[in-house]
Amino acid sequence: MATYRDTYLMDFMTDRISAAYQTARGKPPVAKVEIRASERREFGDFSTNIAMLEANREGLEPRSLAAEITEAVAASLSCNGFSSCEVAGPGFINLHLSPRRIHMTLHQILGEAAAYGRQDRGAAQKLQVEFVSSNPTGPLTVGHGRQAVLGDVLATLGEWLGWNVEREYYFNDEGRQIDLLADSTAERVLEVALGIDPQIPENGYEGEYLREIAQRILMENAQVADAVSAMRCQKLEHPSREDLFQHLDRSVLRHEAIQRIIRTIKEDLSLLGVQFDAWFSEATLHRSGAVEAVLATLRDRGGVYEKDGATWLKAEEHGGAKDSVLIRSDDRPTYLMVDIAYHIDKHSRGFDRVIDVQGADHHAEQTCVQAALRILEIPETFLDYETHQFVSLKEKGEIQRMSTRAGRFVTLRDLIDDLGKDVIRFFMISRKPEAHLDFDLDLARAESLDNPVTYIQYAHTRIASIFDKAGSRDTEWADVDLSPLVEPTELELIKMLDRFPEVVRFAAEGFAPHLLAEYALDLSRTFHAYYDKHRVLTDDHDLTQARLALLQALRTVLHSSLTILGMDAPSEM
Repeated sequence: MATYRDTYLMDFMTDRISAAYQTARGKPPVAKVEIRASERREFGDFSTNIAMLEANREGLEPRSLAAEITEAVAASLSCNGFSSCEVAGPGFINLHLSPRRIHMTLHQILGEAAAYGRQDRGAAQKLQVEFVSSNPTGPLTVGHGRQAVLGDVLATLGEWLGWNVEREYYFNDEGRQIDLLADSTAERVLEVALGIDPQIPENGYEGEYLREIAQRILMENAQVADAVSAMRCQKLEHPSREDLFQHLDRSVLRHEAIQRIIRTIKEDLSLLGVQFDAWFSEATLHRSGAVEAVLATLRDRGGVYEKDGATWLKAEEHGGAKDSVLIRSDDRPTYLMVDIAYHIDKHSRGFDRVIDVQGADHHAEQTCVQAALRILEIPETFLDYETHQFVSLKEKGEIQRMSTRAGRFVTLRDLIDDLGKDVIRFFMISRKPEAHLDFDLDLARAESLDNPVTYIQYAHTRIASIFDKAGSRDTEWADVDLSPLVEPTELELIKMLDRFPEVVRFAAEGFAPHLLAEYALDLSRTFHAYYDKHRVLTDDHDLTQARLALLQALRTVLHSSLTILGMDAPSEM
């Protein structure tokens, strides 16, 4: 597997400029040689500011030092792979690559084929990515959909960087919200069975989905059906859920509701192309005694104190946002206490690194979990949080207002049925995670090339069509003569392909999967512009082969980009 520092071209230029500096000054530069792609063609293909970084240390003017480095490069331009280089501005060095050097990069890409872009930065260490982890109190909503896609793409990017990745979903299936779910379900059972207006408890769940669940429970669970029959026999004037619980243990409704919701969650995620390796239940932490064990260790290490009858974490002392309650005055553990135990469980399972993908509203608790891990002497590198902002649906210029508890929301399943997996995944990933996302339904539904999903997939389809027209070609693409590729757009396409490993790395390490979506769109845009101006299948055999080789590399990178994003790469549309 190949290892990339940046890209083939940047590695090449870094080595050449470092060597030129050594030639000019008799020693290597102290500062790191940084290479940047030029935004305008007249400024060359790439540029470096190494002379500006080193001039003060050398007691020289930046332009003077830049001239020395440029002269060392110019001594053998053809050997160095440059067509020219010159000093610009206050001391930049602009680099113009020779077509032959750019062609060499394309040969390397073609040689690696589908492995191109994969890296070994993770060195096969174990990485867990935990995401979605929605409470099993209702179906997944549009908001959960954004996190599902962000987490899944981040996990795939981790695999491309060489990590041994495991995706995990954590169910909060204990606590007050689950009791509220049971009570809300009971009200819906009474409504369906006896025609009683539901009295949903305060902070309970009002969505219509619970009526559907209640209907299924009544049909499929004999205990619930028998309890309702017993209530009918009593002929109560104002039957309530308390009367129902006289004949039925609340845990039955809780279990039935949770299992049905979990089943729906798994189905919805599967339709979105998201598959988890592990499904972890909060209840197992309570049953195993893990919560009590972690609390005892925190107490032994002096990490907690008692106040107002509750047990508090010394979070501020260890970098947390504020001291927080771990055990309430009634001896019930808080969500934070259980979350700390959960992360200790992750550490005990042998993960080298854990990434939790969460909404931006969890920051304070995140700092408290990290404070607890410091008290417990877990390495700082073990846990990272990646956060994202929320998503709103926009239709005909209007933002739809949603509330999960009040039952006013659009389910993820509804959105999948409307738009399909690929459109949802691309739109959810198209903006940087820390920015609020207005999901434009009108654009997402468009079947024209204005829709970025259609535009990118059409590029892949168009290339496949060209190869179909070219007929069967058993060609070793890495060995094709690329010298006919001299058009500026052809060279630009190769340089764009060269950036792919860098984009993969930046998208993974910076939690910026939108960079890959933008890259795929830019690459498609450049290809469409090229194809509209230049024939690929020509009467010139060598030119045709060279252009097909370029398109072979382009098809490979587009396919890889779509695969990482979890989208299909169709051969026809």
